[in-house]
Amino acid sequence: MSKIIKKPSLLDAITPVVILISMLAGTVYVFGLDSFGPNQVALILAAAAAAMIGIKNGHSWKEIERGMIDTISVSLQSLLILLMVGALIGSWILSGTVPSMIYYGVQLMSPDYFYLTACLVCALLGFSIGSSWTVAGTLGIGLMGIAAALDLSLAASAGAIISGAYFGDKLSPLSETTNLAAAVTSNDLFEHIQHMLWTTVPGFLITLVLFFVLGIGSGANLVIDDIEILQAAMQETFNISPIMLIPMILLLTMAVKKLPALSTLICGTLAGCLFAAVFQWDTVIALANDSSLSEGAAVFKGLFSAMFLGYSSDTGNASLDALLSKGGMSSMLTTIGLVINAMAFGGAMRRTGLLERLVEAALSRVKSAGDLIIATVGTCIGTNLLAADQYLSIVIPGQMFVKSYEERDLSTINLSRTLEDSGTLTSALVPWNTCGAYMSATLGVSTFMYAPFAFFNILCPIIAVIYGYSQIALQQHRLATEGQA
Repeated sequence: MSKIIKKPSLLDAITPVVILISMLAGTVYVFGLDSFGPNQVALILAAAAAAMIGIKNGHSWKEIERGMIDTISVSLQSLLILLMVGALIGSWILSGTVPSMIYYGVQLMSPDYFYLTACLVCALLGFSIGSSWTVAGTLGIGLMGIAAALDLSLAASAGAIISGAYFGDKLSPLSETTNLAAAVTSNDLFEHIQHMLWTTVPGFLITLVLFFVLGIGSGANLVIDDIEILQAAMQETFNISPIMLIPMILLLTMAVKKLPALSTLICGTLAGCLFAAVFQWDTVIALANDSSLSEGAAVFKGLFSAMFLGYSSDTGNASLDALLSKGGMSSMLTTIGLVINAMAFGGAMRRTGLLERLVEAALSRVKSAGDLIIATVGTCIGTNLLAADQYLSIVIPGQMFVKSYEERDLSTINLSRTLEDSGTLTSALVPWNTCGAYMSATLGVSTFMYAPFAFFNILCPIIAVIYGYSQIALQQHRLATEGQA
């Protein structure tokens, strides 16, 4: 006799989400900016709550567990990519690639057009290292000091820094959120980045125009001592040269040719190691920090340390050390844990029918592609407001809407783009979100003050909705499938 499985009620579907949000609010309150790890506990406990509701409705534990494992397995390729991104960052810092990008990038600064140039330099640095937080916490702090010395608007300066940092972060293959959005929707990383150009480039160009207009008449002449000191410190530690940009050019070339993301990242990492061994020999040995080894063995240890543990800068220059002490596979393990636990939660919700019931309620009034895009944007913003975490604003809506896009003959690459347009970018506009709290604390300006000037973060969700209703740059599911065949 077959068992009877009850269709979950809306209350059933909402209960695990309410439990999750309550626990997430608790972790943010108790742990503050360190809630990233505890959030994983909240996710797995919420998955257990979903499983219990599923069992109440007639599902077996084995069936639910299999659903969790199957959902996690979908993300395994992306988890490998995340590990290689960590290795790539470490090798590129050690090779002088990232320091060279920063060195030449800050030369774009112009006191006469401070907001515009601050936004551009932060965008370049954000793309170089794939972290908006690091940009704000290093170069951003220096730029805020310069803005204060020039008697410029600190709110507008913070908005320029955040706009540029998030633009670079969003388009960087080194970014955790960019990798996460592609992973949750099972899309190729570089195709995801390419598709984001449709909303990101217009949004950024409008942002630059706004900062140009805002900066007219506010010019001043000031020698930017902090930036010159930063450049000098880099030259003391690394061999800075345009040649060091070759690993980046190699990676971009392979990405343009649409080669597999994992193989591209491996090649970029190996190129970084080669350049480190050839051009940064002393720096590699210094990273090994083991006088008992021969030079060859020390170089071997230094390269592998950079790839797994990341680069550790100890120059005595606090800004440079904070900027360059990052990377390594180990730096990605917390993010990987978040992905696994989030996928487990999504798998439990999906196998028990709770996710389908939630989507059914959310899409009850959706009749067009534009309605679907605006539902996605609204859910991402709502998750940022309620869950206070940008990663969850990507993972939860991503899992909720995948099937809905496919059913409407839309490629899920439209979903991954919208997750970033709304989930990633609006996180910095919410004062109690980890991103908003971090930016406010780091830059010394309240979220409510800088939010109106974070033009890029505001524009992208709007452009996404406009594209949805006007049917611009929406890739069809059948076309995407045929292209992969």
